[in-house]
Amino acid sequence: MGNSKELILIHTSMDEVTLSYDVNVMLTPQFYTLKREPLPVQYAYQAKRIAPSLFEGLLEEGKSYEYMVWKEEEEWVFLAYDLEMITAFLEHKGFALEHISKLFFAQQSADLFTAPLLLNSNEALVSLDNVIVVVPKVALGENEGPSLPFDKRFTPKKGIMLKSAYGSILTVRQTAVLASIFGLMALMFFIEGSRYSGNSKAIQVQMEEILEAYPSLSSKYTRDSIVSKYKTLDSAERKKRETIKTLAGMIFKGVTLNSFEMNEQKFSVHFSCKDAQAFKRVKALAKKNKFNTVNVSRGHDLKIEGTL
Repeated sequence: MGNSKELILIHTSMDEVTLSYDVNVMLTPQFYTLKREPLPVQYAYQAKRIAPSLFEGLLEEGKSYEYMVWKEEEEWVFLAYDLEMITAFLEHKGFALEHISKLFFAQQSADLFTAPLLLNSNEALVSLDNVIVVVPKVALGENEGPSLPFDKRFTPKKGIMLKSAYGSILTVRQTAVLASIFGLMALMFFIEGSRYSGNSKAIQVQMEEILEAYPSLSSKYTRDSIVSKYKTLDSAERKKRETIKTLAGMIFKGVTLNSFEMNEQKFSVHFSCKDAQAFKRVKALAKKNKFNTVNVSRGHDLKIEGTL
């Protein structure tokens, strides 16, 4: 940790500010929702894909949420936050967005909250089982003492960057969408390029990346040499990969993947669409690829099935 910029703690009862220089800000749990889950995934981008499903029913409807994900020991930590609400609050308190370099969350520095940090005369920020929470000051009891000093040493390594208020704000969701698109393009390039590559080391690296992205395929290959098996993939396996690529193309803004099953003969996928427009688009893509579609009773859910 550590940063040259001043770090300001943001909470709902804070006073207004007047700044003419760049700062970083750290948000208390009043501005985000936290979940911990021991998920069997290896990378943060895989965990982030299922984040919306984990918070189903926990977040206020009608708002647009972003997600931050990281791993702590055997658990994944998920933070859901509304960036529009946060920036509106900051502006209300006198912050100019062009003077905010990065946003951080108190949970990211949980190990540094070794004592209560008083927010005002009634509330304090404390760590309970390594989770940062806001509690009434009276709940501190005999633990009440001098407030924990707060300064830039609490600055985490990873944060959310804001552009100038006069420019554009690149949200985490937009960044994630771009990363997903580039990742899918890279995957397609590796799959097609490997047919013509004679470099066994490169093929092995590419295959490992594919298996990490799609763990359901790994069991078939781990019994044999990845390189030799990859060179002799039959038409059924190519069909499986092509189907996965096609289904991945149906995940865009407003569409959430609820479940996915695939075996040697068939596949089944369940999508939740935000509105009728997204629903129609997914259904049209399924029809274009000659997949079977089944309307699910609730909302704009759609089940897509097909054979391999």
